[in-house]
Amino acid sequence: MTPQLAPVRHDPTPPAQATIPTARLSLRPMRRSDQGLIEQWASDRRVAEATTMIPHPLPPGTSDAFVTRVLSGDNDEVVWVMDATEAGLAELVGLIGLTPMDRGQAEIGYWVAPVVWTKGLATEAVRALMEANPLDNRQVFGSVFQDNPASARVLTNAGFDYIGDAEAFCVSRGAIVPQWTYMRQMG
Repeated sequence: MTPQLAPVRHDPTPPAQATIPTARLSLRPMRRSDQGLIEQWASDRRVAEATTMIPHPLPPGTSDAFVTRVLSGDNDEVVWVMDATEAGLAELVGLIGLTPMDRGQAEIGYWVAPVVWTKGLATEAVRALMEANPLDNRQVFGSVFQDNPASARVLTNAGFDYIGDAEAFCVSRGAIVPQWTYMRQMG
């Protein structure tokens, strides 16, 4: 899942990005060396079809451009790597990000490598990010495709409430796909 809404930045200076520890993960800033694992997992059709923006097949240079954009700070989304080395897993098992919107709101987006699906890592990452509230949001929104109930459970298990249905274009599917939309009030 990736953010759907066009962000409106109310502060042109992004906050310093802290590392957020969890029981089995470290949500850390991205590094150039993460590009290979990002490309490996983003190239998986199952990951791409669960997001709005990842194309499939993944065109050459896509992951390099993404990593370059994130590292430049020249984007609205703040992205953390789900690093699971402390749990004996890969140093990158997914990505999670917040896209600031207007009035203290943000949209959350995440994807997790299929090799760790059903292990609760996405829920752990979302809960930790919400508890840290690094952008000091009042509300955080999230949307998932309706054919991905596991991702919906991640949001509800992390304290999000269902607020309605929507639709979004999925690049990898080349189609408009129904979504469920969720919101979490912060603090």
